[in-house]
Amino acid sequence: MGSTGEPVPETRYSKPLGIRFVEYVKGSAISYKAHQAIVLIITFFAYLSYHATRKTTSVVKSALDPQSPDVALKSIFFWRREPLQGARNSALGAGWAPFNGSDGTALLGELDVAFLFVYAIGMFFSGHAGDRMDLRIFLTIGMVGTGLFTALYGVGYWASIHLFYYYLIVQMLAGLFQSTGWPSVVAVVGNWFGKKKRGLIMGVWNAHTSLGNITGSVVASVLLKYGWGWSMVVPGFGIVFVGLVLFFFLPVSPDSVGASIDDDEVSSPKKEGDELGVPLLSASSDHRDAVGFLEAWRIPGVASFSLCLFFSKLVAYTFLYWLPFYISHTAIEGRYLSNEESGNLSTLFDVGGVVGGILAGHISDRLDARAITAASFMYCAIPALFFYRNYGHVSMALNIVLMLITGMFVNGPYALITTAVSADLGTHSSLKGNSRALATVTAIIDGTGSIGAAVGPLLTGYISTSSWSAVFTMLMGAALVAGLLLTKLVMAEVASKIQGARMHEAPRPTPSDLEV
Repeated sequence: MGSTGEPVPETRYSKPLGIRFVEYVKGSAISYKAHQAIVLIITFFAYLSYHATRKTTSVVKSALDPQSPDVALKSIFFWRREPLQGARNSALGAGWAPFNGSDGTALLGELDVAFLFVYAIGMFFSGHAGDRMDLRIFLTIGMVGTGLFTALYGVGYWASIHLFYYYLIVQMLAGLFQSTGWPSVVAVVGNWFGKKKRGLIMGVWNAHTSLGNITGSVVASVLLKYGWGWSMVVPGFGIVFVGLVLFFFLPVSPDSVGASIDDDEVSSPKKEGDELGVPLLSASSDHRDAVGFLEAWRIPGVASFSLCLFFSKLVAYTFLYWLPFYISHTAIEGRYLSNEESGNLSTLFDVGGVVGGILAGHISDRLDARAITAASFMYCAIPALFFYRNYGHVSMALNIVLMLITGMFVNGPYALITTAVSADLGTHSSLKGNSRALATVTAIIDGTGSIGAAVGPLLTGYISTSSWSAVFTMLMGAALVAGLLLTKLVMAEVASKIQGARMHEAPRPTPSDLEV
């Protein structure tokens, strides 16, 4: 502790009321490992709720714009297009103005890009602010604000609002509050967990993204038959509830709750090259200023990983926002699925994403090669996308299998980059242990990726009116570029593996060899 008159931010944070209550009932302080468990559980459900509210708009789209553009239905069932389209439109009704016109798909795409561009820009500021204030309060404000504007989108149903700019402004404000989530939860987890089995732990923890998408899809799909407004309002209330739980129970850092690392954890043996299971960055009484935006950009690896994530999230978020719409507008075995069926079927993409995230983390831990793993998954995503587009309509069983495989290869590297890479950069030597940099670094990487996440859905909104095959070609090209951007890192890891193998195979000198 320093002797300065003004306390540092970490010591200024008060212990959450929920933690105080648990310790009062228990009669003793909560252990370090118990705090770690609390952090993992609360941040998991917090970001799950962020993604659940983000996913609902993709399900609501098919109710707002039920019209199938003729060109979007081209397939081997082209000769059946007219009767299938008529059956689809009569089942859905007139939709919701102003999205039920000929430009409805483009308008929905503009809502997506407005949300995601504000989200991306807000991400940079959120990371900057998150390193300078209590992340528990910051996250609570973000979650309550997200819930409010998600619900206001749904209020348009009961208020009979047909003004495009109402939905545009609501989506932009929702994107601003959504941007508080990722840099903050990564920073909190980074304060409590170290490098040991980082890929696997982060892979399992990052399942909140896919499970949030699944939750949002299922809830929105089930409620859609009661009116699309319910599909927005209920998830909005849900994230507010989780935000209040987070406010009462989330310990931001060990210092904020007076937790000390267990002796057995400090003294436990470690493998060569591994760090102990201690915080990524020292959080104890860090008196240094938070890392600036430009300074964080200059950290080696930040720029290259940010650009890679740009193309990776372009692919992932195109599926996030357009997959239910694509399914509902594509004949599978000659039949169009209802809105609820399309939303439920699209969750299988995220089921594959959960498997992909865990598998990528486990493989990267075993191989100790993040770039090789991520690049391999991105390259495998290219044929997966090709087969899903060209053969997914043949049968429901084949659609399910191909969707699972595509989700695994698309979301696997995305999950690995946004978690393990951010954590790796959090321990970069240039930071010199500064605990007030992780949120900024994470925000830069994911913020840049989020610009790609905005570009993908925007381009899809326009390209899909001409051809869905062109959309998938764009996605395959983006996956290729994402993999190529990791080439330098892949080559470095391969060279390191070869050098390590040679050193391992080199014969050890005998005592006679050492004699002069």
